[in-house]
Amino acid sequence: MEILFIPVALALDAFGVALSLGFSNKHKFKQLILFCLSFGFFQFLFSFLGGIFGDVINSYVLTIPKVFGGIVILIVGILMFKEALGHCDEDNYEDKKLFNNLYITLGISVSIDALVVGFTAYNLHNLKLIFLNTLLVGVVTLILSLFAVFLSAHLKRIRIITKYADFLGGVLLILFGLKMIFF
Repeated sequence: MEILFIPVALALDAFGVALSLGFSNKHKFKQLILFCLSFGFFQFLFSFLGGIFGDVINSYVLTIPKVFGGIVILIVGILMFKEALGHCDEDNYEDKKLFNNLYITLGISVSIDALVVGFTAYNLHNLKLIFLNTLLVGVVTLILSLFAVFLSAHLKRIRIITKYADFLGGVLLILFGLKMIFF
């Protein structure tokens, strides 16, 4: 059971972002699934890379990556909040190009802490064990992110949540961004 503590802890940021994106009225279900896949993939990849290169990079790790990830999520939250206020035109989004980059950008930003954890917790000197542990991180992140999307879909059935869904999603992303920057 202890083996799930680290993956669940790492997946909580992705869970919060997936919940926020699910509240948004802008994203289709297929897009939300792609976000979840991105979160799971980058959590796996970053924790795996951290586990492999842990000895080399461990002494150079600072809080800068977490601050960067927080800033990215904060900016996305502000954009979502502005859009909910009606100050952003959905067609002015530089359409598909920006949205496709958002899969990668958000996937990386919620996974930076997985890299840091990989440097320390998964620095095991056994490639098979590193792979299995980090694969568990990716799978747990994917499952929790999918759960967040389904949860947001059910919560959006509540009229007041539907009315303010974009505001709620934006505020949640802003709060997660601030949490990553300052805590």
